Amino acid sequence: MPQPLRIAVAGALGRMGRQMAQTVAADPRLQLVARFHRPGSTDQGLLERDEALALADVVVDFTTPAASAELAKACAARGGPALVIGSTGFDGAELEAIADAAKKIAVVRSGSYSLGLNVLTGLVEQAASALGAEDCDVEILEAHHRMKVDAPSGTALMLGEAAARGRGVELDDVAKRTRDGHVGPRPTGEIGFAVVRGGSIVGEHSVSFLTEGETLTLSHAAGDRSMFARGAIAAALWVAGRPPGEYDMRDVLGFTAS
Repeated sequence: MPQPLRIAVAGALGRMGRQMAQTVAADPRLQLVARFHRPGSTDQGLLERDEALALADVVVDFTTPAASAELAKACAARGGPALVIGSTGFDGAELEAIADAAKKIAVVRSGSYSLGLNVLTGLVEQAASALGAEDCDVEILEAHHRMKVDAPSGTALMLGEAAARGRGVELDDVAKRTRDGHVGPRPTGEIGFAVVRGGSIVGEHSVSFLTEGETLTLSHAAGDRSMFARGAIAAALWVAGRPPGEYDMRDVLGFTAS
């Protein structure tokens, strides 16, 4: 019988950190070897970061963009462990730090670890390819709980990237993240985003393709955080032993060539 994959959970006291630890502990394919949080957090069975990294084959990280970038640097500096990143809202410097780390270790980074949402991403790309920008507008709506700090969500941006890929354009060139005041007519090819924050919504996303007299909407709703934990476990099992590089859930699910 193969040895269980050794998992360390970053951000262990956060909502997803607690869910990850619980889900990992219940999976016989895995061994929860360490939990860690902010520097100096060593109560509740927590370890310091470097001690945790020394014990793990893979670290699962749902923290903040800055913390994830620093963690990627730390993992790369020691040549491992591999890293599964679920944080969202990165700036350019943080993404560059993760890309540099991925030259030395294997990193999976995704805006969502839901299987259903990643299938939705593929459908959005196909629909955007079939429904041209001249005739069809694209609007992305996302809703999350009141404590979420980044907007649009990483998943919404992932869906926007899929729509842009389907049309052969760069999302940054066509994205409209806010509308306020007298904004004028909608430009051709624009991909719009709308954001809802409130209550305890785990995550709801929809992508609407709007033409004259017709609307097609593709949507997904998350029931609880366990679905994201299961997806992150699939990513951890997949990335263990992989060569250095930055991967996403399309790689994990076999939607792209490895």
